[in-house]
Amino acid sequence: MESKNNWKAWLYLAPVLILLAVFTFYPIINTVYVSFLKDYNYTTGIYSGFTFENYIAVLTPWSSYGGDSGTMFSNVMGIALPNTLLLTIITVPISIILSLIIAIALNSIKVLKKFFQTVFFMPYVTNAIAIGMVFTIIFSTDYGIMNTIFGLGKFPWIFTSPTNPDMTVNYWSALFAISFYIVWHSLPYKILIFLGGLQNIDAQYYDAAKIDSAPKWKTTLKITVPLLSPQILYMMITSFIGSFKEYNSVIGLFGTGGGDFNAATGPEHMWTMVYFIYDQIKSPTNVSYASAAAIFLFVIILIFTLIQNQLSKKRVHY
Repeated sequence: MESKNNWKAWLYLAPVLILLAVFTFYPIINTVYVSFLKDYNYTTGIYSGFTFENYIAVLTPWSSYGGDSGTMFSNVMGIALPNTLLLTIITVPISIILSLIIAIALNSIKVLKKFFQTVFFMPYVTNAIAIGMVFTIIFSTDYGIMNTIFGLGKFPWIFTSPTNPDMTVNYWSALFAISFYIVWHSLPYKILIFLGGLQNIDAQYYDAAKIDSAPKWKTTLKITVPLLSPQILYMMITSFIGSFKEYNSVIGLFGTGGGDFNAATGPEHMWTMVYFIYDQIKSPTNVSYASAAAIFLFVIILIFTLIQNQLSKKRVHY
C-alpha cells in the first residue's frame, strides 16, 4: 500500500518536476556549461573548446580574451558589482525596518484596517516598469515633484535637462533616486508577511506586558520583534537575493542606457550585475561572459545566504 501511494505521489508531482527540470535545473546546468566554452556563438552553437578565460576576463584585469584588456573586469568590478552591493546595503535594511514599522501600525488600527492593507499592497501588483516611469516623472528635472517640494529648481536626479544643460547628473543623486524606488516598491510584500506574523502572535504575551505596565516601545522590542524573528530572517534572505538580482528598477528609471552621468564623476552608470549579464547576452559572442558573470553572482548570493543563516541561528525564535 505504501509503495502504491508513493507512485501516486510521484505522479502528482510529475508536472511540477518537469517544469522545474525544463525551466530551472536545465538552464542552471547549461549556464555553467556555457561559461566554460571558448569563442562560443549561441546563434550557431559553434565553439572552439573549453577554457577558464571567460572567468579570468570577468574577474581579473589582465585578460584581453575577446576584447580590450580589462574591459569586462572594469564593467563588472568597477561598475556592476559596486552598484549592486551599494543598492543591497542601502535598500534591504531600510525596507525591512520601514515595513516592520508600517505592519505594526496597520495591525493596531481598528477602523478601515482592510482598506489600508489594500492600499499598501497595491504597488506589489503594479507593473514595475510602469512604476519606474512614474518615478521618472517624480524625479524629472523640469517638472518633478521632488524638485518642487524641496525647492531644488531644476536639479537633475536622473537625466540632464535640455533647458538646463549646464547642470549634469551626479552619481549619488541617481543612486538616491533608484534606492527610493526600490524601497517603495519592495514594501508591500514585506508588510504582508509581517502582518501575517503579527496576527499569529498569541495575545497573552501582550496581556502579560500590560500587567507589568511595560511601555509600548519595550513591548515591541522585547516581544514583537523576537517573535517575528522567523519572518525577519525570511525577509532578509529573500530581500538580499532580490536586491542582488535588481534589474527592473534600472530599466524603469534609466531605460536601456543605465544612466546619464557627468564625466567629472567618472564613467559610472547605474548598471547592476543582472543588467550587465543581460547587456552581454545582446551580443551572440558574449554569452560565455554573461554565463561566467551569472555563476559569479550565484556564488556571491550563496555566500551571503549561508552567512545570514549562520548568524541568525542564535537570534531566531521559533
